[in-house]
Amino acid sequence: MAIINASLATKRLELTKELMLSVGVVGYLLNPADRMSEIERKSLVPASTTLGIDVRILDAKSESELDSVFAGMTEQKISALVVSGGPFLHSQRERIVGLAAKYSIPTIYAWREYVLAGGLISYGTDLAESYHQAAVYAGRILRGEKPANLPVVQPTKFYMAINAKTAKMLGIAPPPRLLGLADEVLE
Repeated sequence: MAIINASLATKRLELTKELMLSVGVVGYLLNPADRMSEIERKSLVPASTTLGIDVRILDAKSESELDSVFAGMTEQKISALVVSGGPFLHSQRERIVGLAAKYSIPTIYAWREYVLAGGLISYGTDLAESYHQAAVYAGRILRGEKPANLPVVQPTKFYMAINAKTAKMLGIAPPPRLLGLADEVLE
């Protein structure tokens, strides 16, 4: 079972560009202690060049580093933020959403839970679908299939959520195309 979230860095940058056509500098928040962050880091340079976006990598692996990263965004002229989907950052979602609101920074996240907490937009693997697939595999193993004989299953369904209330507070009008693509729009 694979939850391919790190490889969605390019897609999140594309969504940032579509959401904010005149986006200048985009911050990309990573946890350098998360081994998957290196995959994201490597994909950002070619993606930012293709999209014509200036991306700044922002590393944080502790709560105090999160505070420092957000406090320094104004100085770096960061106009939007993308947050990686790693475990530490996900565990800090309430804090990150609160800091994004405090600094009025439009932010795109990996998981729907951020949007439920007041975040702007999320795009990532549909976790419910992945959990369903894991249950199917568990059933197959319980019926006698050998785990070594089962192929690694990659996600085929992705989930996008938009918080319309947060967009309005930030003065952003999500394009109709994005609203139409969203699996969920919170009012």
